[in-house]
Amino acid sequence: MPAKSARRRPVAAAPAVSASLSQKIQESPWRYVVASLLLLIPCQWQPRIEAGDLGSHIYNCWLAEWIARQHPAGLKLVHPSTNILFDWLLAGWYRLAGPSAAQHLAVPLAVLVFVWGAFAFISVLSQRRAWNTLPVVAMLAYGWVYHMGLFNFYLSLGLSLWALALAWSFRAKPLAGAAGLFALAYLAHALAVAWGFELLAFRWLALRVWPQHPARVLGGVLAAIVVAHFAIVALLPSVWTMDQLQMATGAGQLEVFDGKYKPLFVALAAIWALEAVNLVRFSGLRALWRRVPVQLAVISAATVFLIPGKVQFSDYRYRLVFIPERLSLGTAVAICAMLAAATPRRWLRLGQWGLAAIFFAFLFHDESALNRLEERVEKLVDRLPPGQRVIMGLDDPALQSDPIAHMIDRACLGRCFSYANYEPSTWQFRVRATGPNPYVVWTYEDSWSMQAGLYVVRPADLPMYQATMDAEGKLGMRELPAGEPCGMTYWKTLPDLLSDF
Repeated sequence: MPAKSARRRPVAAAPAVSASLSQKIQESPWRYVVASLLLLIPCQWQPRIEAGDLGSHIYNCWLAEWIARQHPAGLKLVHPSTNILFDWLLAGWYRLAGPSAAQHLAVPLAVLVFVWGAFAFISVLSQRRAWNTLPVVAMLAYGWVYHMGLFNFYLSLGLSLWALALAWSFRAKPLAGAAGLFALAYLAHALAVAWGFELLAFRWLALRVWPQHPARVLGGVLAAIVVAHFAIVALLPSVWTMDQLQMATGAGQLEVFDGKYKPLFVALAAIWALEAVNLVRFSGLRALWRRVPVQLAVISAATVFLIPGKVQFSDYRYRLVFIPERLSLGTAVAICAMLAAATPRRWLRLGQWGLAAIFFAFLFHDESALNRLEERVEKLVDRLPPGQRVIMGLDDPALQSDPIAHMIDRACLGRCFSYANYEPSTWQFRVRATGPNPYVVWTYEDSWSMQAGLYVVRPADLPMYQATMDAEGKLGMRELPAGEPCGMTYWKTLPDLLSDF
């Protein structure tokens, strides 16, 4: 018997050694460095970052510099208190290193802020390092919000997640740090800060007011969201639709471009459903509803569903849009935090990694095609005399995000004027159109109608050029005549999946 015991001791000690080694690896800073480098690959794998509105952001960096030098009539620079932080970062690097480097520095920074903010938030709520959720967080980081180029909101959400992780304990020093992060987040975008304050208010009520009655706290916050819905609808011009219900899980962030992303959205929703079943088995249904991460996910999903999707504020000339689509990204992170409490089965973890591999393979394929298209647009613009007014006449209505409209913005950078650019006419950014001018349309209605191909060209607009495409897929630049609609060419932009192989 003693001999057998002696032989068993090393075997019994091995798991402890293995667990210790695993813990050291997880806590090693090099793990974060390697993960960060891998996470940034999609920002660098193409010459141009294909992220929708990013083209408009970098174009308006140049336009702002030009306005500061030329002081043209009908255009001015303002100093907004929100929706500006990403543009400041982009403008700073633009002056230091040029437009291409500026985009390849500002966007990776925003990605890292979002990913590690989400990681910190999930880790705090689940009380474990959130490595198991990293494949899903990486997909969310490069999902619909990223590819629409809504980088002020995206950066604000990342900073708000960091602030929530710091403030969760309600200790004095972390709260001070969280306040600073929320202030930075507000400079980026107020919407994400409002979402963060909503979750923090729930946390405070659950800890300090009704700690013994979590159902009462949850019900009170949900009731407040319903009241907010009716207040916004009554006080501000707004639009709310039942379609917002399908955005409530945030899994739709994976629907980036065309129809091949739909199965990925369904697969992620299925993985989450199976993980939720495991969580119920782990905790029990009655105890599950008392868990804070579950309640936060419910609150965030209810906000996506109930808050109007488009709201007109008095300071803006156009509505704030895509509200539920933006907030659904925060909901997806909250769901990750809810599910991280229970360790998923191995085949579910492998399923997440497999889904991420397919998702990023799709992105590489599609962004390569978009880069080739944008290169052709740039060559067209290069042939024009400098300083011309140019608009885009190509669209693909099958795409979930809008990667084409702002290609003309980036192609015009320092060469021509993107006449339909929407930023100055909305008054939501630092460049504002205050009256008619020969550089950009000054009403959003004209900007939208140009982008839709419905605008009737006026004599005062001439000369004006439009990038368009013929039936055989050949890009060209045509000079528009007065008195006719500018028109629009609809084209299947992305090739079939195996066409490049």
